[in-house]
Amino acid sequence: MTEIRVPTLGESVTEATIGRWFKKAGDAVAVDEPLVELETDKVTIEVPAPSAGVLGEIVAKDGETVAVGALLGQITDGAGGAKPAAAPAKPAAPAPAAAPAAATPAPAQKSAPVDAPLAPSVRKISAESGIDAATVPGSGKDGRVTKGDMLAAIEKAASAPTPINQSAAAVQVRAPSPADDAAREERVKMTRLRQTIARRLKDVQNTAAMLTTFNEVDMTNVMALRSQYKDVFEKKHGTKLGFMGFFTKACVQALKDIPAVNAEIDGTDLIYKNYYHVGVAVGTDKGLVVPVVRDCDTKSISDIEKTIADFGKRARDGQLKIDEMQGGTFTITNGGIYGSLMSTPILNAPQSAILGMHKIQERPVVVGGKIEIRPMMYLAVSYDHRVIDGKEAVTFLVRVKESLEDPARLVLDL
Repeated sequence: MTEIRVPTLGESVTEATIGRWFKKAGDAVAVDEPLVELETDKVTIEVPAPSAGVLGEIVAKDGETVAVGALLGQITDGAGGAKPAAAPAKPAAPAPAAAPAAATPAPAQKSAPVDAPLAPSVRKISAESGIDAATVPGSGKDGRVTKGDMLAAIEKAASAPTPINQSAAAVQVRAPSPADDAAREERVKMTRLRQTIARRLKDVQNTAAMLTTFNEVDMTNVMALRSQYKDVFEKKHGTKLGFMGFFTKACVQALKDIPAVNAEIDGTDLIYKNYYHVGVAVGTDKGLVVPVVRDCDTKSISDIEKTIADFGKRARDGQLKIDEMQGGTFTITNGGIYGSLMSTPILNAPQSAILGMHKIQERPVVVGGKIEIRPMMYLAVSYDHRVIDGKEAVTFLVRVKESLEDPARLVLDL
């Protein structure tokens, strides 16, 4: 008999929700075959079969919340081995004579006598787990608690659904719809990822002093550079030359000039980060995720483009790792790929700023006293005014604009 348990999910992640089981009880399974899908606050992961055999009892059902280490199910070796009965622990002292059996069915488990001594193994498990043995139903002689009873109690506590901590004000209860409308509605439980997105974004609005500043950038030179080198770039580096590499490098240079935009508030302290881990927002069918490109100041544009392309593919396939979405110092989100002309992005806590890219649109602009048609993009920076002053936010955005309108600045580190 092999147990299937919730694996370690990553830093700060202590529980998950059962998404769906790929197998049902009685199905044959192979080693490392995906058995169940777990949804965490950050990613969806698959738990593989630890051994080959037949899937036995499924302990945690779809939709239940389980802690790390909780029992999910069991795999029996072969086609149908019966579950061996656990031998009851030998009592440490003679027990009083049992009462005659009553005519009515007796309960399956009896309470141990108040003064009955506990077995050493039971006392040890109770001390280590914090579970009071007096609260555990005993299956041993005269209702004594056995080591097996304690282990079962630990499994039950670990696999019990854990309520999500939300204040009463955060849970919105809608008025019931009229019968005709209700019949045409579809109610779907929010995924754990969607619940986390909703909670985190609302927390940001409640905590940060958030506001947004705008500017626009003439994309003529970046587009010309991309058009000139995109074929040779793809041939050499094996990835397409997009705009994200240029924007990421432009942001890093601006972050170096305006350190407050790369800072984070911690109580009454400000933490200035002298490293540049840029998160790139990626939309998937399960929600928004933000993988982090680390040390962008030391990466080339080709390295950044390769990393972002890999993150985007794996995000849509649900293959991102938790540690790949942690530790960002600044975030870039591109609503332009969906056609957004302008928006006010929400901060990615605990970061203090986020850049919003938008659709490139040809517009008439005045250049050298003459009206010309130029490919223009609106830029937006949302920032936490507790950390960043208006002057710093505006200067940061101007630095980004200058680097993109004159890409040579990115090469010359100007």
